[in-house]
Amino acid sequence: MTNKLDIFKCNVCGNIVEVVLSGGGELVCCNQPMELLKPKSADSTTEKHVPILQENGEEKIVRVGSIPHPMEEEHYIQFIEVISKDHKWVKRKYLKPHEEPEMKFRCKCEHKFDAFELCNIHGLWENKFEGEI
Repeated sequence: MTNKLDIFKCNVCGNIVEVVLSGGGELVCCNQPMELLKPKSADSTTEKHVPILQENGEEKIVRVGSIPHPMEEEHYIQFIEVISKDHKWVKRKYLKPHEEPEMKFRCKCEHKFDAFELCNIHGLWENKFEGEI
């Protein structure tokens, strides 16, 4: 069974799928069940993967790591995504190598949202923002 906003990966071809509306059944790609990506939140690597939040007036900025994550051809952040706690508001920014690993946005969700990022090597990471930073 899938849940709204779950992220799945095909371990054969690398397709990434996010569930928009959940239904019954199993997600399959390349004749194999897709893997549900479970976000990590503890970071023991030197690159730092956990999304962090900064503010500039009304603008919010999610950056990947307390030090910038590498954005090289072989190792980079594929996207950053922010989801409000009620799952009514979703914002995603796709990234390419050599771009800044950050996303700027405005929302009326205050600080009640979850931020995710997908590293092409180290997988899915999250940070939950519940209130004031």
